[in-house]
Amino acid sequence: MRRLGCNSIHIGGGEPLLKPEKICKILETAKEMGINVEYVETNSSWYSSHGSACDLLKRLKDRGMGALLVSISPFHNEYIPFSKVKGVLNACLATGIQIIPWIADFIADISTFDEQKPHSLDEYSQVFGDSYVARLPTRYWISPGGRALETFREVSEQHTLSELVSRNSAGCLELTGTNHFHFDLYGNYIPGLCAGLAIRKNDVGKPLDPEHYPFITTLYSEGIGGFLAKAEELFAFMPKNNSYSSKCELCFAIRKYLVLEKNIQSRELQPAGHYENL
Repeated sequence: MRRLGCNSIHIGGGEPLLKPEKICKILETAKEMGINVEYVETNSSWYSSHGSACDLLKRLKDRGMGALLVSISPFHNEYIPFSKVKGVLNACLATGIQIIPWIADFIADISTFDEQKPHSLDEYSQVFGDSYVARLPTRYWISPGGRALETFREVSEQHTLSELVSRNSAGCLELTGTNHFHFDLYGNYIPGLCAGLAIRKNDVGKPLDPEHYPFITTLYSEGIGGFLAKAEELFAFMPKNNSYSSKCELCFAIRKYLVLEKNIQSRELQPAGHYENL
């Protein structure tokens, strides 16, 4: 990243603080390389007590961590009691770590429920109305991938295949965006923040070889229509749905088919666990 001109990063997950010794090493290495770590993200699942949380945060602060982005949303509350989140917030205050509450707007909603237990999205809909989930993207930036595709499919406008192809006839230029980019823990660059797509770190910063990256280069040059045509012609892909909410949902359906049903071993469809667990 330093070689390619990046001077600041953030560390996300997964849950980075489950591996404190590795975060310490990353912070130390970043400092040596002259790269600023703007913040570390956490979902607070690791919290067990005020004392142990303060001890951990002090270790990280001593190695250069100045800010902690604390995830606060109904999606996290499905799995993590709000009491853990509040515990981490209090530990940050006690140790002088800057808090980035992502996002504080949800605190009032979450506080409606028992903070000692996680709560499903259905519970939120029961309290705040049937349209609660549909309204969430207006309050919270959500990447159109992964679990979000399933969560929002039922509340999103659907489009036929022909509509999606005609509306997205150009290539997927989002793949080249670098204002906000991610590397995963395996050393893969994730183009366009599209989880499940991967470019090996040694291939970043130079033109991609279509022989090694046939799917990503097709998406870039021909868009979802070209990717769909290639999947149908070469791998007998047949859409399971008559309609999709977006080109991203269709793209993921194709990629999941290639990995799980055709057992395609590809450096660009990684990690395989992403597809196996969705």
